[in-house]
Amino acid sequence: MSGQEPHGHVVPVGTYLGIFLALIAMTGITTGVAYIDLGPANTVVALAIAVVKMLLVVLFFMHVKYSPGLTRLVIVAGFFWLAIMVAMTLSDELTRHWTPESGPWSMLLPFLTKFF
Repeated sequence: MSGQEPHGHVVPVGTYLGIFLALIAMTGITTGVAYIDLGPANTVVALAIAVVKMLLVVLFFMHVKYSPGLTRLVIVAGFFWLAIMVAMTLSDELTRHWTPESGPWSMLLPFLTKFF
């Protein structure tokens, strides 16, 4: 056995610096876009930049790019679960107007007297 054993993938410092500069640039772009009125697209653009920044951090700083398949599967499952939670939240929020205005129980009496 040699004195030094590898402890995983070694990422060059240049890669880290490149990712760092990209993150700083995207933070500046996010700030700049916040001052431009794009209407409803402001949120979409900000979220798109945030997703790219998140992917850079997860892939490179968390070493997921170089991880085995099981680690990737766990991360994909976590994002799938997040998508399920967001979908359920949006289905609740977007269908709240479907319910008619609530009223007293006495308003059902004309309808119920037909059956009794």
